[in-house]
Amino acid sequence: MKKQRKNAWDANLYDQEHDFVAQYGTDVVELLAPKKGEIILDLGCGTGYLTEAIAETGAEVLGIDSAQSMITEAEKNYPKLNFKVIDGEKLPFNEQFDAVFSNAALHWMKNAEAVVTGIWRSLKPQGRFVAEFGGKGNIETIVKAIDLALEKTEYTDNITLNPWYFPSIGEYTGLLEKQGFEVRLAMLFDRPTSLKDTETGLQNWLRMFANPFFKDIPEEKILDILSAIEQETRPQLYRDNTWLADYRRLRIIALKKP
Repeated sequence: MKKQRKNAWDANLYDQEHDFVAQYGTDVVELLAPKKGEIILDLGCGTGYLTEAIAETGAEVLGIDSAQSMITEAEKNYPKLNFKVIDGEKLPFNEQFDAVFSNAALHWMKNAEAVVTGIWRSLKPQGRFVAEFGGKGNIETIVKAIDLALEKTEYTDNITLNPWYFPSIGEYTGLLEKQGFEVRLAMLFDRPTSLKDTETGLQNWLRMFANPFFKDIPEEKILDILSAIEQETRPQLYRDNTWLADYRRLRIIALKKP
């Protein structure tokens, strides 16, 4: 079995073609309801768009991400804010934050138990954890098409490089409750998401978010695989000259009870 690798993030491409990720997260910031004077951790901050939205409320916020490219871009975008390169599966904090916030990041952290433990340890007593990320069934049509396309090549082992963790409500709330959290909200919902660029939207998405599947595959073969994925998913995901990703989101609010 091939070793799982971290995604290689192109921060510029992320901002230019996939800014919908942060824009959808504004609802989660409202759910967080940050207050002036609070100290908040933005876990998986990306290029800092939502970190800035939290800071604008008067809260003190630290944005962290495991990708140096994302943090470099965040520091360029918002030079007055604090950002650090930190792995979300190895959080080093101890009761420093009133809240931990995360948008569209936790499904990249496959050691979920380590993440939950780190969030618990990072929070002050009565601190809150507010997050949204991919849940069970997220991009199911796309994942099945990727697997099918790879099965028809000599790169079938690359199926094992799936970088995502999409838990059910029961699985994730079980982890939280085992840690000691009181779960106040757990909601799984469909959110079909329009991808930019009418014809190349899916291929751009795959190159941005699914690139671990294509490790060590020559570019000409990748083009064939991308075309096969498009052909397989077009009947379900292409509507009115636009590609729609079949997103399903898991939204969580949990409290650290003393």
